[in-house]
Amino acid sequence: MNSAQPTTIAVMFADVSGSTRLYEQLGDAEALRIINGCLDQLRAAIVKSRGRVIKTIGDEIMASFDTAESAMMAACEIQQRVDGLPPFGEVKLAVRVGFHYGPAILENNDVFGDTVNLAARMAGVAKGQQIMTTGETMQALPALLRQSAREIDALAIKGKELDVHVWEVLWQDDADLTMKTGTPTVAAPTVVALTLRHANQSYRLDEQASSISLGRDASSGIVIRDPSASRTHCKIERRRDKFVLADQSTNGTFISFDGEPEICLKREELMLRGRGRFTFGHPDRGAGDEGVDFVAD
Repeated sequence: MNSAQPTTIAVMFADVSGSTRLYEQLGDAEALRIINGCLDQLRAAIVKSRGRVIKTIGDEIMASFDTAESAMMAACEIQQRVDGLPPFGEVKLAVRVGFHYGPAILENNDVFGDTVNLAARMAGVAKGQQIMTTGETMQALPALLRQSAREIDALAIKGKELDVHVWEVLWQDDADLTMKTGTPTVAAPTVVALTLRHANQSYRLDEQASSISLGRDASSGIVIRDPSASRTHCKIERRRDKFVLADQSTNGTFISFDGEPEICLKREELMLRGRGRFTFGHPDRGAGDEGVDFVAD
């Protein structure tokens, strides 16, 4: 297919997890053989549900389907097939699956558009043995299939004006589904805001501006000139009714809430609450450094 064609399809990403340990324990040749065999199982499940494999990128497969129902059925079969594989040494392979149904562009046997981005984000949210999709996709599914899923979160996603509601598809047997399903009780997101102050400048995060990056890199939302900071030091993003700071640095982010001892995050996440301050790569030294004060409303 050479010309761009708009259409409505389901896009899926399925990513094999555990491969790094497999390579470490079994060596390159044997690990590659096992991973390829696992990917063959994914492809077979996709084709069985009348899907099309778009591309394979390392340990990940991207596929498309004409309907949300076909994507969900393929996702469940993928999990069942991989769950049935024996452990390899001390490693049990698992798959993270995400899919979204919406408008896309088909061109040169590839798929482009916002639907692809949302499907990739759902796969990124999923853990091993999980299937994640969006609330919009759930509306395109038959009522019977919607009973085998539960809403778990609403995430702020870059480029999206409103939060994206995330659902988990429950693919285990009936006993597990009975235990896990039911009408989800999900509180409506509270309108919240976070005010940051740095170098006499104020920054406000809310529903319209839901995330910001901080670091020495000039492209950061807040540029930090402290030499102890990393180029990409940390990120703050809104998740439903809270703001979370995710450290991505070498030296860590030091955070203190008013009246509480200072703590250090290293490649970790922490919810920002009340009032406080954080510094980059070292404990707070008071006035004169590149610290950021915050207030959660």
